[in-house]
Amino acid sequence: MSRSISSSTYKAGILFALLGAVGFSFKAILVKLVYRYGVDAETVLGMRMALALPCYLLLGLFARQGQRGAMSGRDWLWMIWLGFTGYYLSSYLDFLGLNHISAGLERLILFLYPTMVIVISALFLKKPLTAKTVAALALCYAGIALAVGHDFSVSGEAGHEVLLGSALVFAGAIAYALYLIGNGMVVGRLGALRVTAWASSFACLFSVAQFLALRPVDLLYQQPWQVWAIILVMVAVSTVAPVWMVSEAIRRIGAGPVSMTSTMGPVITIALGWMILDEPFGWNQFWGAVLVIGGVWVVSRQKKRG
Repeated sequence: MSRSISSSTYKAGILFALLGAVGFSFKAILVKLVYRYGVDAETVLGMRMALALPCYLLLGLFARQGQRGAMSGRDWLWMIWLGFTGYYLSSYLDFLGLNHISAGLERLILFLYPTMVIVISALFLKKPLTAKTVAALALCYAGIALAVGHDFSVSGEAGHEVLLGSALVFAGAIAYALYLIGNGMVVGRLGALRVTAWASSFACLFSVAQFLALRPVDLLYQQPWQVWAIILVMVAVSTVAPVWMVSEAIRRIGAGPVSMTSTMGPVITIALGWMILDEPFGWNQFWGAVLVIGGVWVVSRQKKRG
């Protein structure tokens, strides 16, 4: 613990970080629950983002306070691109994938996004890979192979569903990695809160536009109250609140300790999936999670040092 951070501030920061990790991890559980009512991914995503939009707009207005300089036209184009890749496309592919795989496997695959940032940066930005990083990447993907094998073993003849769902979520993780790379190019100049608020707002607009283009508006009125209740919880607990809590945690204790608490995400999702969704749990999944979390931890440390 840094000497400049008081004990109470540090404890509050850790608490915010852990609650943020729990909130983000709970999203897959809520999506799986709402799917039990026969709602499709386009409708769930559209409802979630429509309800979250006012919160992000308010956050964007709040973020203007204390920010130096107005955003240029190029900045707004960046917000549109980041909103499309990071919060719309990655979320949509993730929601589609959850139709086919367990919440635990989904969280493990999504958790690979730091490795994808490393690989994309090496391929297109010519950033070198160390031997230690390559070994960590191998650990991560060996862990995913074990976790996918676990889902294969319990899915019976529906193994193709596991492959399809894993591919969709993996593509979503790539989209999120692209968002993070773009985010890093503008966040220092515009501020993290402002980028998050406006990129998320554009993502909400993309999601609502997709719903209106593909589904009749009357479909919203046909949803039972349970669907609306679950999505309201999703917006409050797994969309808006975690963004604020993680931001507060970083403000109090810095990004390093907060990033370490995020390693709890896959463990929390696997545990919640077992308790709430009755998802089977096996040793392949356990060791897969250990390898993925360990590999991502090493990759994250290497990235900070680089």
